Amino acid sequence: MNKKKNFSRVLIANRGEIAVRIIRACQELGLETIAAVSEADKDSLPARRAGRAICIGPPQPIKSYLQVDTIISAALGTGAEAIHPGYGFLAEQPELAEACDRYGLVFIGPRPEQIRKMGDKIWARKIARDLGVPVIPGSEQVQKAEEAGEVAHKLGYPILIKAAAGGGGRGMKVVRNAADLKFFLSEAGAEAHAAFGDNRLYMEKYVANARHIEVQIMGDQQGNIVHLFERDCSLQRRHQKMVEEAPCPMLTPELRQEICGAALSIARNIKYLNAGTIEFIWDQDQEIFYFLEMNTRIQVEHPVTEMITGVDLVREQIRVAGGEELSFRQDEIRTEGHAIECRINAESPGSGFLPCPGQIREWRPPDGPNLRVDTHCYPGYSVPPYYDSLLAKIISKGGNRLEAIETMQRALANFHVEGVDTTIPFYQSLLKKPEYHAGAIYTGWIENNMISSKDA
Repeated sequence: MNKKKNFSRVLIANRGEIAVRIIRACQELGLETIAAVSEADKDSLPARRAGRAICIGPPQPIKSYLQVDTIISAALGTGAEAIHPGYGFLAEQPELAEACDRYGLVFIGPRPEQIRKMGDKIWARKIARDLGVPVIPGSEQVQKAEEAGEVAHKLGYPILIKAAAGGGGRGMKVVRNAADLKFFLSEAGAEAHAAFGDNRLYMEKYVANARHIEVQIMGDQQGNIVHLFERDCSLQRRHQKMVEEAPCPMLTPELRQEICGAALSIARNIKYLNAGTIEFIWDQDQEIFYFLEMNTRIQVEHPVTEMITGVDLVREQIRVAGGEELSFRQDEIRTEGHAIECRINAESPGSGFLPCPGQIREWRPPDGPNLRVDTHCYPGYSVPPYYDSLLAKIISKGGNRLEAIETMQRALANFHVEGVDTTIPFYQSLLKKPEYHAGAIYTGWIENNMISSKDA
């Protein structure tokens, strides 16, 4: 029997816009908030918005935001009873969830064993395959170049090398011929070890004309698990998402039902708790979808789902972590209209997307109907060089996709930033492309059509 876990004070173990987002949800629920901040974030918007801020160490993430013991000590020392990890940093590290269990803290996320199991891409593929969900043709773990060569010969080039513990495009290499295999295998292993402390690799057939489709999942402690439909995240650079939208404009109702059903079967099999995303590749040439991976956390792009369903996913995360039932059932979830999200980064598209830390002299985000801006920035804010360069997310909504695009175009034109370069001009150019308007895109479209080979 599940018992309610009453808590009144939440430590936010993250920074930037997601920390602001979590603080807002907590305050709407009447909960006190503690912002865990590094020395570089002492004057950040999360530090200002939270009920209290506590410094957890130097600017470098390895010495602050990635320190499990420090995060736990900060929670216990401030009287926090729950921890929300946001996304990135420790959000998908089972060690934090396990430490919360040991010290009687509520982890606002899935169970440690779910994070560990689905974070292992090889194991996750096996779960999907055993359930009859299509999986991209590929291998188990590969260790030696000779073994990899045999797999590649069987699959046929191009192939994709991936890190078993990977995410965010790290430890991922596209290999187009046998001559490059050994080099990329070594490079991917080193990158995976540096990023995740785990150099295990596996291989998949590379699907060139692919769309990246993900299904939002939410589960509670009573065993209720629902999906909140899909998002299209096909516009990427170096396997990093740049533009997301919901719903996917190319899915038929039948295919949507099939993909969402496959996601539910995986989530129910592992009795998933809290928010998660199950990701798929849609092969547009073969008209086949394949399971890709699962992310056991809230996603950067969750607002597009919130915009079309009206469900506050972060608030729901907090409720179910406290033992509450989901506030909706599957047949009560409806979608309305179309939503698009652009990630605004402090980067210079004209210089190979180099990060641009520095002080923001002017910050005037757009506003208006059917528009949302999630951000942690303000005039005078100094963008630090230690973290992800995300400054804001613009989310537009329309009665249909064209209206959402037009609203986003107006928003970008009215977003004024001075002091640092941003990706705003890049998105303005992208949204004018006829291929984008027609939905004729794929995961490699940006790199093949908008970025020179040296910057891709």
